Amino acid sequence: MHVAITGNIGAGKTTLAERLAQHYGWEVLYEAVEGNPYLADFYEDMPRWAFNLQIYFLNSRFSQVKKIMTVREANQVNPALARTVVQDRTIYEDAAIFARNLYQSGRMTERDYLTYRALFDNMISLVHPPDLMIYLRADLPKLREQIRKRGRLFEQSISDEYLLSLNQLYEEFITSYKAGELLILDVNTLDYADRAADFLEVIRQIDARLTILS
Repeated sequence: MHVAITGNIGAGKTTLAERLAQHYGWEVLYEAVEGNPYLADFYEDMPRWAFNLQIYFLNSRFSQVKKIMTVREANQVNPALARTVVQDRTIYEDAAIFARNLYQSGRMTERDYLTYRALFDNMISLVHPPDLMIYLRADLPKLREQIRKRGRLFEQSISDEYLLSLNQLYEEFITSYKAGELLILDVNTLDYADRAADFLEVIRQIDARLTILS
């Protein structure tokens, strides 16, 4: 199966992906943050680097899509050795959330946005949606706490306005998402990293959805 975890910056996607991989024996596909040559520059000057960053992420995510397609094909050939992949953020969010937000806020020009969208639309025609999408719903205080705790220097300059506008687009995206099974987790009160009971509750909800899919 292909399980994808979505959510705003600091929502806890990577932590959950790693915990699920440990619990179920899944393979993790990480977001291209570490070693990303544009991220630090982007947070210093968003209008200058918006298009570059989004193209970098889009290319990285499409590479993951191709890998997931290869895994699907292998699973069909030999179901006894089937693997499940858990993905830290999806290609859908690149366009529906981040690029759209940059365009709407005036940080990406219309010319660049239309070029980006044309490329995305070509790619998305080859994309199979996740079997299960898990959305981590987090309010601003939770996002701020998580961003502070992980200590990435370039993220400390992210404005509240930027995070709130992303949250709004995430809610719009999730409300209209019909491509596959969806699980919404309110992580404002969940601490699956440090509280065993909270992680077990997450597992209970995921198991229920996986039973539906099996």
